[in-house]
Amino acid sequence: MTDKLIRGTAKSGEVRFIAASTTNLVNEGTKVHNCSATASAALGRLLTGASLMGTMLKSDKDSLTLQINGGGPSKALVATAYANGKVKGYIGNPSVDLPLNSKGKLDVGGAVGKNGNLYVIRDMGLKDPYIGQVPIYTGEIAEDLAYYFTVSEQTPSAVALGVLVDKDLSIKASGGFIIQMMPGADPLLADLITYRLEDLPSVTDMLAKGMTIEEIIKEVFDGMEPKIMEEMEPSFTCDCSRERVERALISIGEKDLKQIYEDGKTEELKCHFCNKSYEFNQEEIGKLLERVSKK
Repeated sequence: MTDKLIRGTAKSGEVRFIAASTTNLVNEGTKVHNCSATASAALGRLLTGASLMGTMLKSDKDSLTLQINGGGPSKALVATAYANGKVKGYIGNPSVDLPLNSKGKLDVGGAVGKNGNLYVIRDMGLKDPYIGQVPIYTGEIAEDLAYYFTVSEQTPSAVALGVLVDKDLSIKASGGFIIQMMPGADPLLADLITYRLEDLPSVTDMLAKGMTIEEIIKEVFDGMEPKIMEEMEPSFTCDCSRERVERALISIGEKDLKQIYEDGKTEELKCHFCNKSYEFNQEEIGKLLERVSKK
C-alpha cells in the first residue's frame, strides 16, 4: 500500500490534524542505515514526526530539522523534512538494540535517553535559522514533540507516532498524527479528543489491521465532520549530490584542502543521510584547490 499524508480540520475548524501512514518511508530509511529493531523504531518515529511537521512549512524552499540526543546508546538522531512530505534522516548508532521495556515494547526511550534536548530547527532562507529547544521529556519522541509544541510554541498538541518492526526487521506498519486545537476552540473539545485517543488502539495496531490513515482519522473525529484539505505521498528522499559534496570540501578551507591534496590519497566522503559515497582523487582535489585559491 502506498504511503499517504493528509492534512485537514474537524469540528468546524476548531481543531486541525496532520496524519500519515509511513510504512514504506520508514522501511526505506531503516534499510539504508541497516537498523536493528530498536533503532528502527527510534529512527522511524523521528522520520514520521519530521515528515508531519515539515508540511507546516510555508515555502517549498524551507526545511525543518529535528535533532534529539539524550545521551543514550542510540546517540544522536536527526531528520530533515520539507513541505512536500519528503524527509531524510539518520541515527548515530543504528546497531543499538535493547531488551523490551516494562510494557513489552521496543525501548526507544532507553535507547534515546533523557539527558539532553530536542531541537527543532526551521531554515526559512533567512540569515539565521529559527531554533527551538526543550529538555527531553521521555525519549519516546512522540511525547517529546507534544511537549515541544506545548512549551515552545504554546500550542497544546496530541502527537502519536508508531513503528511496528517485523521479525525479519522489515517495517510491518508505521504512521502517526499531530492534532492541535485552534485558538478559541472549546476547551471541552480538547478533553473529549484526549479521552477518545486514550480509548483507541495504537496507530500501528490500526494500520496493521488494514485501516487506512483516512479511516483512522474518521475514528478519532467520529461525529466531528473531519475534512481533508490536502493529501500527498511522503517519502524517504535524500537530495545529496556530488556538487553539494564538492561545496562541503571547499568549505573546509584552503589550508586543509591543500593538506588532503598533498597526501595524494583518494578522499571518500559519505552522506550521513543515505550512506552514498563520493570519491575524489588527487587530480579532482587539485581542481577544487584551484577554485578556492582563485576566490
